[in-house]
Amino acid sequence: MLSRIADSLFWLARYMERAEGLLRVTATHNLLSLDKDVNGPLTWRPVLETFTSAGEEEIKAIEGNTGAALKKLLTDTANHNSLKSIIGKARENARGIQDYITKEVWEEVNSFYHLINQPALDHRLSNYEAADILDTFTRHSVLYTGITDITMARGIGWGFMNLGKYIERCLETIVLTDKQYSVNRYKVDEIKDIMQWRHLLMSLSGYELHLKTYRSYQYTHDVLHQVLFNEDFPHSVIYSLGRIDRHLQDVTKGHISEENAALIRNFGRLHSKVKHLEIDDLNNQTLQPFLAELRHDLLHFTNLLSQKFFSYA
Repeated sequence: MLSRIADSLFWLARYMERAEGLLRVTATHNLLSLDKDVNGPLTWRPVLETFTSAGEEEIKAIEGNTGAALKKLLTDTANHNSLKSIIGKARENARGIQDYITKEVWEEVNSFYHLINQPALDHRLSNYEAADILDTFTRHSVLYTGITDITMARGIGWGFMNLGKYIERCLETIVLTDKQYSVNRYKVDEIKDIMQWRHLLMSLSGYELHLKTYRSYQYTHDVLHQVLFNEDFPHSVIYSLGRIDRHLQDVTKGHISEENAALIRNFGRLHSKVKHLEIDDLNNQTLQPFLAELRHDLLHFTNLLSQKFFSYA
């Protein structure tokens, strides 16, 4: 029973973090698509490749159609990673653990669910209302985060929620960073204008911080530092790993076992891989393998975590 509760708390938080990430990227792309990109007109291809399993033929058919792309990303239930699908799964988890989350958290998740299931939504996404709809969804996502933070008790359930939240956030940062640097063929030493990196930074809510913190014109290098190593940036890899470490200690505290020790050691190796890496060690040849290995290791840790705490079958 406790495994089921922990599992549902973990996945509730993970799905809601995934929804927020999807909305940030989609809203950013929608905004920037109104301007001329430094490389020409933006298409929805990179977002569709990241957040859907659509094949080449389907992507080619809708990449230049904002309304069709938004429907695929937000309301298409055939896309298991659409906002409607994600919020539906979050609500399903929340409904089963209403005794373990606050009334306010449940009401916000339920409200979001009914909002994304409005019957006229597809039509509204195809016209001038699309930006307003994205803004409304984003506000609800942020509201959920705030409500959760100020109403949930700081017990072991809170620890599992935060493990789900920061694992998802870390994976998102890795995937988005890899996607953006792949466009640049992972050329870390190549100087690109800040406009080239605006999409990634805005998708991670880090554009303003970058302009206020980094003063050089080595944007390719500085952006990589921010998204991987800046401990003051809430969406950096090192920040998320630090929070995972903290909440892993919380959920294993007072439960001494070889399994827990092995789990902590596994995560410690992953954390150290980033913590003790110098940014100068990442170059044109090493960046892509490093990001791929980091994502693989984090997914492996997540599987171990699930086997340890959520195995109730």
